[in-house]
Amino acid sequence: MAEMFLGIDVGTGGVRACAIDAQAGIRGQASAALPPPRVHGDAVDQEPELWWQAALSALRKLGERVDLGSIARIVVDGTSGTLLLIDDAGRPLTPGLMYNDARAKAEAARIAAVAPADSGAHGASSALAKLLHLLARNDARNARHAVHQADWIAGRLADRHGISDENNALKLGYDPVTRNWPGWLDQLGVPRALLPEIKIPGTPFADIDRNVAQMLGLSPRAKIAAGTTDGVAAFIATRADTPGDAVTSLGTTLVVKLLATQPIFAANQGVYSHRLGERWLAGGASNSGGAALLMHFSADDMERLTPQLVPEQPTGLDYYPLPKPGERFPIADPTLAARITPRPTEDHRFFQGLLEGIASVEALAYRQLASLGAPPLRRVVSIGGGARNDKWTAIRHRTLGVPVSVAEQTEASFGAALLALNGGPP
Repeated sequence: MAEMFLGIDVGTGGVRACAIDAQAGIRGQASAALPPPRVHGDAVDQEPELWWQAALSALRKLGERVDLGSIARIVVDGTSGTLLLIDDAGRPLTPGLMYNDARAKAEAARIAAVAPADSGAHGASSALAKLLHLLARNDARNARHAVHQADWIAGRLADRHGISDENNALKLGYDPVTRNWPGWLDQLGVPRALLPEIKIPGTPFADIDRNVAQMLGLSPRAKIAAGTTDGVAAFIATRADTPGDAVTSLGTTLVVKLLATQPIFAANQGVYSHRLGERWLAGGASNSGGAALLMHFSADDMERLTPQLVPEQPTGLDYYPLPKPGERFPIADPTLAARITPRPTEDHRFFQGLLEGIASVEALAYRQLASLGAPPLRRVVSIGGGARNDKWTAIRHRTLGVPVSVAEQTEASFGAALLALNGGPP
C-alpha cells in the first residue's frame, strides 16, 4: 500500500483537506464550510468546536475518495494569530479569538512598551495581545495551554496538546532567531507554563489518537506533525524554493513574500519574517490591490475592459492606487492619499494605468525588501484572483523585470501536505 500524506487547512470560510502521494501528486481533496465568525465591533471570535466538526466532515468526504488508511503523516495549518485557552484535557475554556480580532488594544500598548521593535507580537490582533486579554477572563483560571487554531486541531488528532510551531508562535512573542521564548514576556506576567512547546514545521510529535483513527479509518501508525500558518502553507504550495523566489498575492490587498537567507524585520512597515528551516520568508502587505480597483470598476467592468489592454504600450500614468488614505508598505504613511490623476477619457486606459500603478507598488515593495537585506528578486509566482488576468501578468513582468508566472497550486492544504511529505520546510 503506497503511503500518502495529508494536509489540513483551517481557513476563514472552511476546512480543506488534501492527500498527496510520495511524488507530491494530489490523490484527493475535500472541503467543509464554516459559518462566519461572530463580529461585534473589534471583537471577532468563533467556537473552536466548529473547526473540529468541519475538519471531521472534510476528512470523511476525503475518505470517500482515497484510502485514509494509507496516510503516513498529517500536518494542519490555520489562520495566523487565532488563539484560545484550553484545559489539561484539551477542552476549550474560551472562544477562539480570530486572526482579525482587534479588541486587545490596551494589551497591545502594554506589549509595545516592552517588546523589541522587530517582534511579531506587536498590534491588537497579535496572538500575544489576545492571550493577555483572555487571561483576564474568569473562565481562564483553569487554563493549561494557550494554543493556536492549527495547534488545537492537531492536538485533537493526537490527543496531545501544548505543541505549536515556529510560524504560528511568531505573533505570540516567540523569537525565531534565537529559537526560544524571550525574557521580556516575563515583564508582561505571561505564565511560562501556558506557552506551547515549539517545533519546526513538519516535525512529527505524536502518533494519531487511536479513537480518532478508528472513527475516520486512519492508520493507527499515522504521525501528527507540527503545522504552520495558512499564509506560509500557501507559499509552500507554490513550490517556490530558492532564495530570491517570491510570491505575490493579488487579492483585496497586495501581499508580497520573498524567500531570504536571513531574517528581515521592519515593524513600522509590517514587515516580518517566518522561519523556514534555515531560511526565512520575509513579507509585507500594501493597501493597494483589488480593493483599490473596485473603487472605480466592477468585476464585470474589468473583465470587459481587459481585452482592450495593451501591456506593451505603457500609458505613462504614474498612479499609486489606494482604496482610502493610508499605506503600510512599501511606504509607511497612515495619511498617504491615492494618486490616480490625471484620468484619461478612455476607461480602458484608466484601467491599464491602475494596473500599472499596482505593479509599480509591487516593484517598490520588492526593492524595499532588498534595501532591508533581502536577496535580489529572482522570479515571482502569482496567486489570488488577479493572477488570472494574463494582461496584468504581462504588465507586471515588464515592470518587475523578472519572470512572472501563475502558481499551479495555491491551496494551503496542498502546502501543508508537502510539509507532511518532506518532514519539514522545503
